[in-house]
Amino acid sequence: MTEFIQGADRNQGYLLPERIDEYVTEENPVRVIEAFVEELDLGALGFVRVAPNEMGRPAYHPATLLKIYLYGYLNRVQSSRRLEQEAKRNLELMWLTGRLAPDFKTLADFRADNGAAIRGVCREFIVLCRRIGMFSQAVVAIDGSKFKAVNHRDRNFTSGKMKLRMELIEQSIAEYLEQLDRMDRKEAPRSVRKAVRLKERIATLKQEMRRLAGLQKQMKASADGQVSLTDPDARSMASQGKGTGVVGYNVQTAVDAEHHLIVTHEVTNVGSDRDQLYKMAEKAREAMGTEELTVVADRGYFKSEEILACDAAGIVPIVPKSMTSTAAFAGRFDREAFRYVPHLDEYRCPANQRLIKRTTTTERGLIFYRYWSSNCGSCPLKARCTPGTERRVTRWEHEDVLVRMQRRLDRDPRKMQIRRQTAEHPFATLKAWMGATHFLTRTLGPVSTEMSLHVLAYNLKRMMKIMGARQLIAAMQA
Repeated sequence: MTEFIQGADRNQGYLLPERIDEYVTEENPVRVIEAFVEELDLGALGFVRVAPNEMGRPAYHPATLLKIYLYGYLNRVQSSRRLEQEAKRNLELMWLTGRLAPDFKTLADFRADNGAAIRGVCREFIVLCRRIGMFSQAVVAIDGSKFKAVNHRDRNFTSGKMKLRMELIEQSIAEYLEQLDRMDRKEAPRSVRKAVRLKERIATLKQEMRRLAGLQKQMKASADGQVSLTDPDARSMASQGKGTGVVGYNVQTAVDAEHHLIVTHEVTNVGSDRDQLYKMAEKAREAMGTEELTVVADRGYFKSEEILACDAAGIVPIVPKSMTSTAAFAGRFDREAFRYVPHLDEYRCPANQRLIKRTTTTERGLIFYRYWSSNCGSCPLKARCTPGTERRVTRWEHEDVLVRMQRRLDRDPRKMQIRRQTAEHPFATLKAWMGATHFLTRTLGPVSTEMSLHVLAYNLKRMMKIMGARQLIAAMQA
């Protein structure tokens, strides 16, 4: 009969290795962190207190504090208080910092005071990846995801939430007043204690109404009609689930299709992705150091102006069209059933009738042409085409840019599958690392810094998986 595996005796003496270095293997990630930070020019990146003060108590070098944060985010330890504890008991951190253990306030202040510099470190790692030759394909997938902020739903106010909350409070006040009125009319048992309780509740609710009225003024004064009390920059955003939402930030990423590295990212509190395509594509092209770039995104990024800007800048966009037409849902011909004839500048309808250019209009600063035929009234297919007098087709003046993009997608429909495989799993990985609360800091600047640390940790882990720790260190020191 076998026995259980037995542990060692706590009172037994041991001859442990004399050096901490012997506990850290050659493939340990802390050696990669050490090599990466030591190669950085922290002064040029903008870190404060790189040079020691001539007087006063000696401070920790920024490199030491940066190493602690990189180790923490690489190992899903983001809290400054938990990092303080780890520095005192973790052998890997002792090796990395020379057994230094800064307190949590020093760590928190470092992250707060060096936000721009930390974001620069994230960009420096992408420069290293570019130097190694990781971006040979020049194809990125752009996507956005909602991340929760340190702001509960009940402490975020929109016009809809405010109206509903005020209505509920008014209803409660009316019910309490009705109960008091019934007591006065002796229709209900009189209780002095209950009457006092009801009056106190009414006074509390009226005080809450005054507070909400003040918040309503702030809400109307804000640009987007929202107020968040805990994190003033956090915004209520719709998520994919029907009837659900999140109070937080919209994180945009551009992910390399070959190695799934996040080449660039941005934190915004604008819930829509419509205006993000060109900006993210340009940032990705700059980060990858390439002139030619293909960007793939989902239909949430489809906006004519953004696609035209990408095309004019030499960036190749691939974005499926938004499904906004109601004709197909009603069983009628959709716009795709009308064929454009370029040399005649007119359309052919399913009945082979000519739709001629009739008018030119300007909407949202864009020029549109409208085409229709005079023979719709007698057409046998009219019931399947339009309920109006005639079917009108609208064409944007740069419609050929959208047509070329659709042809690219038709020739290679796998691009959408590549987008899903490339852009979505980094978000799932990051959210799993961050835990249920996601961001720990408040306001847009600190949140952007925190996101940069997460992205840098993700990219470090990806590169160690691709190359191995030793080869990556050698590349850093080359």
